[in-house]
Amino acid sequence: MKESENQIIQPDESVTETEVTQTETSPHHTSYGVVVFALVAGIIGGMYGSLDLAKRPFFQNMFGGGNSTAILEQNVQINEESAITDVVEAAGDAVVSIVISREVNQRGGLFFGPFGLYNIPGGSAGVQEVGAGTGFFVTQDGWIMTNRHVVDDETATYSVLTNDGQSYEATVAAKDPANDIALLKIEIENAPYLRFADSDSLKLGQNVIAIGNTLGQYQNTVTRGIISGIGRSISAGGGGVVEQLEGVIQTDAAINRGNSGGPLLSMTGLVVGINTAVDVSGQSIGFAIPANDARSALEIYQETGKIARPYLGVRYSMITPAMSEVNNLSKDYGAFLIPGTRPTDFAVIPNSPAARAGLQANDIILELNGERLDENNSLARALKKFRPNDRVEAKVFRDGSEIVVTITIGETQL
Repeated sequence: MKESENQIIQPDESVTETEVTQTETSPHHTSYGVVVFALVAGIIGGMYGSLDLAKRPFFQNMFGGGNSTAILEQNVQINEESAITDVVEAAGDAVVSIVISREVNQRGGLFFGPFGLYNIPGGSAGVQEVGAGTGFFVTQDGWIMTNRHVVDDETATYSVLTNDGQSYEATVAAKDPANDIALLKIEIENAPYLRFADSDSLKLGQNVIAIGNTLGQYQNTVTRGIISGIGRSISAGGGGVVEQLEGVIQTDAAINRGNSGGPLLSMTGLVVGINTAVDVSGQSIGFAIPANDARSALEIYQETGKIARPYLGVRYSMITPAMSEVNNLSKDYGAFLIPGTRPTDFAVIPNSPAARAGLQANDIILELNGERLDENNSLARALKKFRPNDRVEAKVFRDGSEIVVTITIGETQL
């Protein structure tokens, strides 16, 4: 934004010749009179000039006169508004609405009519729109990122509505098996696309903007807010499916049904997250998948043709100091491999990468490749930094001793 320059405009300086009539002919009296008159005139002129300049906004702001606070607040407000509109104008065309359609069956049965009881057979009522979501272009050639739960219905068909009103048939190309991320593809050229920010550098209180197909009716609705929390762990569900999401971003930017899969943007127009869930028990509590997770999914797909996620094969609970004290554990951090209450709830899943590496129930994984695991850095979060087939060194506490085991990371299956 171009800074405005404050220019000081000085009053015009004019010389006025004044004729002074003296009653005394003494040169001393004459000179004293001229000096006194000049002094008084100078004071009056200076006061007048000062009052005139004091009315000007620049001097009001400099010396605190007038309504300087209101002027400054107005400038801040104008700058914030222009920043938001700039982001929306730059990013809006890259955001798309996703329409979910499915063949709907009409239920048959007995119904009352004007002339009695009728038996109406069931049958297909045709293909109807059954849901909606949001996505955004991540490449020029038509790759779109959204939430997995938006496109999880295998019996549905999907179409994409761009901001200019054009509709395209969409193919679900890939679903992330470990995160709420999916990729769609449409046939288009020179699509406007968005870039990802480094979500690890986000700060609490940072301004953000959400764009989405709110309620499936209001395309490209814009809401604004701040980053309210970082690194949240939530259980998100819908349609009978519940999944654990770790390391998500919390925001108070309004996120409603239909916003799922839309971008959460920084004030520079970069994607900081993918809007994915809202806590309906509160107000303005929404969550987004971090941009770094989304970027990783896209890069893995571009390299391998699928979104393959690292897999260890353990059931665990992260140890906290309080948990360690209550259970009299030898460590107050790490991932504790603990079996469930049922025989099939293995601490270490048979034939998993963890099992092949020799991990056992009641082991505590303290570190992965030298990175400490604790309540602020869970095992699931640490695993996101690896790819399938990576070999990692795990420091493990077992039976009072620390050992190091080598694990070859596996691949999560959808």
